[in-house]
Amino acid sequence: MPRTPADLVGVRTGSSFEITFGARRVPARPEQSVAAALWAAGILAWRTTRATGRPRGAFCGIGQCYDCLATINGEPNRRACLVPARPGDTVTPQEGHGHASLG
Repeated sequence: MPRTPADLVGVRTGSSFEITFGARRVPARPEQSVAAALWAAGILAWRTTRATGRPRGAFCGIGQCYDCLATINGEPNRRACLVPARPGDTVTPQEGHGHASLG
């Protein structure tokens, strides 16, 4: 009998829900990280670097590299690979360090 990755790690099934990325609605599943939900929706970058404005998204997927920083529910610099998606979450593309007032 074939098994899925979700079966192998014991993910509990449940009703999917939506989070938003900018103006786009993104489906998410229980216990899925924000980064995984964005990635599954084909969104590969959600911040730009401070110095050069280059796009960044998930890189290591385990919270070590900080490439996946995002503004989640108004709070900048959240590691999207570590933040569980919750119904109604709002993810805003982050520019640089996420603190516009710091320049």
